[in-house]
Amino acid sequence: ATRGRTGSSLQHRQFTMGRMHSKGKGISRSSKPYRRSAPSWLKVSSGEVVDQITKMAKKGLTPSQIGVTLRDSHGISQVKSVTGSKILRILKAQGLNPTVPEDLYCLIKKAVAVRKHLERNRKDCDSKFRLILIESRVHRLGRYYKKAGKLAPNWKYESATASAIVQ
Repeated sequence: ATRGRTGSSLQHRQFTMGRMHSKGKGISRSSKPYRRSAPSWLKVSSGEVVDQITKMAKKGLTPSQIGVTLRDSHGISQVKSVTGSKILRILKAQGLNPTVPEDLYCLIKKAVAVRKHLERNRKDCDSKFRLILIESRVHRLGRYYKKAGKLAPNWKYESATASAIVQ
């Protein structure tokens, strides 16, 4: 195998695609536990976890916020290991799944915040540019979710009505 400057062989090196709108190529991330079964010290039943998830969803928490709360406050590292299904699938079964997927919702929320900032600071050219990048990601994700069937085929992002989605 050919060797790079550092001496490591290229076969074992993982090449990652760069970020869409920045120059980072980082691969740092958290790792899931190796064992897929629930820990032996966890004395919580599947039904109790489902009840907690539905209770938090009714309060208005997003699936990732629910996961963080369960991990930090209740000691449940992976909901799937306890219940057998993921948080979003549990919410879907209960009829509590969000209308707009969470990652798209967060991007729309960010776009609304930048647009609000631009109303106060019209000359902020960098924010204008960043808003274009954010909205292009919104359009791309919207296209993906329409194709995947998670959004209605007639769904369209419009900056005028975006603040109503976020509210």
